Amino acid sequence: MDVYAYAMRVWFDYGLMGLLVGILLLIMVLVPGISRMVNGSRRWLGVAGLYLQVAELVKLLMIVYVARFMVQYHHQIQHSLLGFIKPLMIISLISLLLLRQPDFGSVVVITVTSLVLLYLGGVPIRYFLAALLLTSIVFAILVMLAPYRLQRFTSFIDPWANPFAGGYQLTQSLIAFGRGGWFGLGLGESIQKLFYLPEAHTDFIFAVIAEELGAVGAMVLMGLYATVWWRSLSIGHQAHLLRQHFNGYMAQGIAIWFAVQTLISIGVNMGVLPTKGLTLPLVSYGGSSMMVYSVALALLLRIAQENRRELLW
Repeated sequence: MDVYAYAMRVWFDYGLMGLLVGILLLIMVLVPGISRMVNGSRRWLGVAGLYLQVAELVKLLMIVYVARFMVQYHHQIQHSLLGFIKPLMIISLISLLLLRQPDFGSVVVITVTSLVLLYLGGVPIRYFLAALLLTSIVFAILVMLAPYRLQRFTSFIDPWANPFAGGYQLTQSLIAFGRGGWFGLGLGESIQKLFYLPEAHTDFIFAVIAEELGAVGAMVLMGLYATVWWRSLSIGHQAHLLRQHFNGYMAQGIAIWFAVQTLISIGVNMGVLPTKGLTLPLVSYGGSSMMVYSVALALLLRIAQENRRELLW
């Protein structure tokens, strides 16, 4: 078996091509007849009876592109505003395509992950803070321009003011947390997921876990996520020490992506953040997200293996 066929070098060589394919797929999603619309959103492409949520794939492809860009143009990124603007243009293009679906949650995850990864790659702090401020302003404008997003935000501030309309999802999620107590009702014993809590198998799966396994079970799950984040960052740091910078940025990017999406998903379930349609990594139902997260974990294992090989040499 050709070991090189699975090496990270292949991801580096074809990173730009992969992103172009991802952008093409995002365009195809917007074409009626090819894509599938669910709950007013056009996010899925049908392939041989199977459906792919392209945004999940693009999250990984964007990390590959940014990691590759930082290795190729490391000096530009550290010393030139133009070097920072180039990836921002790609982020903006992908964000526009995602907003057409619409998929605001994926825009937030991809933008925040890419900006933090660029900062770790050496972008000057003044450029990073300026981009963060501009991004926050744009996000605020997007929320105000879309009535349903504005309703979600106002409902998040006081969900009990309208518990049977705009605040319904969040109030039912909070009820699930309250019913779970410290040790939960028992695995499979959730009532909220059966009759009350919408999207209990995807967006609000953490509330169901808290109801069935309690605060202790929820904290154990968060501890497992923290372990994955710490190990990912450790693998990335070791790769940088071995001068395998693409591998290092890839591992760090995957860690940031997991952290951002997990914290947003948990924050939404707990009422800390406005409602967003984001899955909980490796837990929520969904073939596309599970497949892409599995690929990301496989890449982390590959990077760790290449680190060990470099140490032995």
